[in-house]
Amino acid sequence: MENVILIVHLLLALSLIGVVLLQRSEGGGLGMGGGGGAMSARGAATALGKVTWILAAAFIVTSITLTVLAASDAAGVSVMDRLSGSAPASETGDGTAPLDTDSLLPPPSAGDTGDADAPLVPRAAD
Repeated sequence: MENVILIVHLLLALSLIGVVLLQRSEGGGLGMGGGGGAMSARGAATALGKVTWILAAAFIVTSITLTVLAASDAAGVSVMDRLSGSAPASETGDGTAPLDTDSLLPPPSAGDTGDADAPLVPRAAD
């Protein structure tokens, strides 16, 4: 369901860009000095203007819908809970095991043998 809404959202974005680029330029940024425009009460609503408003409204609706779906998938588990591994697998909601924090440690250095309890042996002088 989320993928379908995302595809519709992307198509709306592309078509909105296309419709805006097809409109006639009034000159003078933000309608200044253009002799009326979309901001004035006398501005006539052209077909492209109406299509732009419809596409913009649909784009906002799909944006809000995707936000609500993403929030419901989060299920209240924070990123820090996932990193620390303190969240049990039943709370994640998707059946996956908690994150293994040992895999987040940096790799051992070149001189490290991997045994933390082993005594340090000085190297022989070359």
